Amino acid sequence: MQPIPDQFRDLMGAQVATLATVGPNGRPQQSLVWFLADGDQVRLSLNTSRQKTANLTGNPSCSLVIVDPANPYRYLEIRGAARVEADPDYTFADKVGGKYGADLRQHDAPGESRVVVTVPAERVRAVDMSA
Repeated sequence: MQPIPDQFRDLMGAQVATLATVGPNGRPQQSLVWFLADGDQVRLSLNTSRQKTANLTGNPSCSLVIVDPANPYRYLEIRGAARVEADPDYTFADKVGGKYGADLRQHDAPGESRVVVTVPAERVRAVDMSA
């Protein structure tokens, strides 16, 4: 794993990130996602019925971009092979919900479930074009 540079670690607490996955047709799909930082990796709670979850299950290659809301010329990109694990009792989903003041169960239809997606920082690009 590659470390997140100290001068960009503040972005790991941002409100949203853009997750890019590879669809079954080979084309990229991007979604804004809620996330939690876990050291030098990012963890997401995703609904199993979403396309991005299917994409990561079929091809774990992904990229996550976190833009500084105060300076759009400063951002962090984390690339890696995602690990997808079941979260049947919403243990991790509740942690994510705690950050955002939300109950993720409210976003899921009856019978849907959640997974924990961990994106290790295999490649990190820290960019500040304002300097």
